[in-house]
Amino acid sequence: MAGECLALGGAKSLSPQAPVLSVSARKLKDNAADWHNLMMKWETLNDNGFSSATKIVNIKIATEFKENKLETECDSVFSESGRLPLDYNVELESCCAELLGTFENMAKIHQKMEKLCSTTKGICNLETYHGAYKRLFFHTWPTSYFYEVSAKLLQMYSMELKLKQTIVQEIAHTADRDLLMVYLSSWLYQPYIENSSKILLESMLLETGHRQV
Repeated sequence: MAGECLALGGAKSLSPQAPVLSVSARKLKDNAADWHNLMMKWETLNDNGFSSATKIVNIKIATEFKENKLETECDSVFSESGRLPLDYNVELESCCAELLGTFENMAKIHQKMEKLCSTTKGICNLETYHGAYKRLFFHTWPTSYFYEVSAKLLQMYSMELKLKQTIVQEIAHTADRDLLMVYLSSWLYQPYIENSSKILLESMLLETGHRQV
């Protein structure tokens, strides 16, 4: 999956013997490719965000002793300026801006995931309305299962986005080293995105013909 981007056209990936897909089937196939591509982009952003968060934590730890020393030996520095030295602020604020930018891009990806889930639900509702909710467009999945898988994936990424929002808001204001390490580890390992997400995605790609048996 890594490093691979699935095309959305789909026609070239079909074998000559494959039947022409219905509109609903084509949309489900495209949605599967979209899920793949969005999850890949999310992982790239997660790596970028971890890099920014690591720099923030390193700055916080590296300046902790200096900050304590300045408070003890030179209280006037803080009483006059009300803040840490300028070089500290500029570097920290730059890293925080990087992390916030990454989070905002992840939020945009999450919005696209919500749209995919909504579209799949619409297809499912349409098939139910026509009394064809058990129709198999591809191999073994009824339309309702595409929505079920999409909903599971969306829930994982929704919870993870909330966690990352907390980290973005708190990491630069946290003085406790252990808590900083928790934030850093949580960003990297993404506890709400379960290992089953990869299985669900690969199963969906297999079902829609993006993966060969």
